[in-house]
Amino acid sequence: MANVGGATDIPHIPCHAGAVPTLVLGSASPARLRTLRTAGVEPVVIVSGVDESGLDHLAPTQLAGTLAELKRDAVAVHPDVPAGALVLGCDSVLEIDGVAHGKPRDAEDAVARWARMSGRSGLLHTGHALVDTATGQRRTEVATTVVHFAEVEEAEVRAYVATGEPLHVAGAFTLEGLGAAFVRGVEGDPHNVVGVSVPLLRTALAELGHRWTDLWSR
Repeated sequence: MANVGGATDIPHIPCHAGAVPTLVLGSASPARLRTLRTAGVEPVVIVSGVDESGLDHLAPTQLAGTLAELKRDAVAVHPDVPAGALVLGCDSVLEIDGVAHGKPRDAEDAVARWARMSGRSGLLHTGHALVDTATGQRRTEVATTVVHFAEVEEAEVRAYVATGEPLHVAGAFTLEGLGAAFVRGVEGDPHNVVGVSVPLLRTALAELGHRWTDLWSR
């Protein structure tokens, strides 16, 4: 598992004849799906249903990578996965003071999270776990983006939590939704905060022998 911080050289990819493999996204996240579609890829979505409990002992980056691998491996054996597909599992956690935060338990937990996040910075880790079902090759990478949060009043936090948006996402905020007003800026790939780093995915696919541009829907 690697922590991605900068540009990565793309390996030479030999030309192969035949059909372009299908990308299967093992995630129910609408934001991940929108990001891939905007980047030109139309994946098949198969939700993993993985039990995410019992991994609290892992460091935040390990947790993101391990959860992504569990989702990938669960979806890879699903009967609806097309033959020869590329299966992608993703999972995100927000690290504050060395502690990993996934989705909040409830509204009050989300409010308490924002009390700690307001005016501070955190690390958003997203694990990307790939398998080429045609060859069995696997690849796991974790991308990290620094997120700088604005100072937010409690009334604003409660209004935000009341919308329901922060209850369904890692770290209790979004960059592409209502939570955008509460983020001062990011350092690193902003798509990673949304849930999938497209530059990282391009590199990981290349290491499995596939060109990103071949996956573009036409």
